[in-house]
Amino acid sequence: MDEMGKKFDKTVKNNAVTYIMVIVAWLVMMALQQAGMLNSSTTGLLVPVCIYSIMAVSLNLTVGILGDLSLGQAGFMCVGAFASAFFTNLVQDSITFTPLRFTLAILIGALVAGVFGLLIGIPVLRLSGDYLAIVTLAFGEIIKNFLNILYVGKDSHGLHVSIKDTMSLGMEPDGVVIIKGAQGITGTSRDATFTIGIILLLISLFIVLRLVQSRDGRAIRSIRDNRIAAESIGINITKYKLLALTVSAAIAGMAGALYAHNYNSLAATSAKFGYNMSIMILVYVVLGGIGNIRGSVIAAVVLTLIPELLRSINSYRMLIYSIVLIVMMILTSNEKARTFIVTNFGKLKGMVLKIFKRKDTAEKEVK
Repeated sequence: MDEMGKKFDKTVKNNAVTYIMVIVAWLVMMALQQAGMLNSSTTGLLVPVCIYSIMAVSLNLTVGILGDLSLGQAGFMCVGAFASAFFTNLVQDSITFTPLRFTLAILIGALVAGVFGLLIGIPVLRLSGDYLAIVTLAFGEIIKNFLNILYVGKDSHGLHVSIKDTMSLGMEPDGVVIIKGAQGITGTSRDATFTIGIILLLISLFIVLRLVQSRDGRAIRSIRDNRIAAESIGINITKYKLLALTVSAAIAGMAGALYAHNYNSLAATSAKFGYNMSIMILVYVVLGGIGNIRGSVIAAVVLTLIPELLRSINSYRMLIYSIVLIVMMILTSNEKARTFIVTNFGKLKGMVLKIFKRKDTAEKEVK
């Protein structure tokens, strides 16, 4: 019982460290912004940093905790982005209170992406490894290409849908086209802020960490460790795989809603929602440590900010970025390297504490 209590206390402390780390980062960045120490480019990256961190947390649930390789995370993000932006443009005249409208848009983005995750998961979760990766990658590409041919408008008679062009919608003169095919959605209010991004990141962390440490989370991890053994003791493999994929998709949809409201226009382009986006998020998860939720957040923040911080030395920017990637990969994959850093960090921390202790003692003696 004492051992279980110690393990519980350790888990609570680890979770608290993760939450405090995010809050401290928010306080520091807000202080720097208020002091005018951040340029416009860095300020513009604050919301994207939150978006990519949330995406890394969501993907780590599938890849790190469940143990299945999914490359469709950009597709779920795209679904959430378009669902939330469509809702905002649809009700912006009827719901004028921005916080309420934006909250509902985020919930709808997460809900629609979660439903897509459930629908995709039912037929494909019997697959694993490379096969699952290929199917989820195909899903992301299908969603992106379908949205590029989708036209949706609204008039006094309701909604009109077409996959041909705007003329085929057959709307009244008072009609407004909301989704414009390859042009996507324009005119979405920019309601996303760094503070809201931090709040959504904390919510994502809370959901995933609570799930991982729950009874359902232990069942999910058992499937990752040994599927046959888990099935032999009565664990419903399909149920828990669907749970993990649905929650992961919903969180990615929440990130998509934040993304959609950070820009005035939204288009389903390859640069924004293609397979390269899914690969980039996977890189964050791998470099942060597969199954390490806090590590994936740190990796997303570091790798998003580094290119901007190195802009002044543009000639060597990608070289330094590549070196950082290699170093992070070595540190996260090599047990000896991690042990060396932890040991020496502890020694450095002890030295710093001794210095401050001596300083306090000297000040007391002087007084």
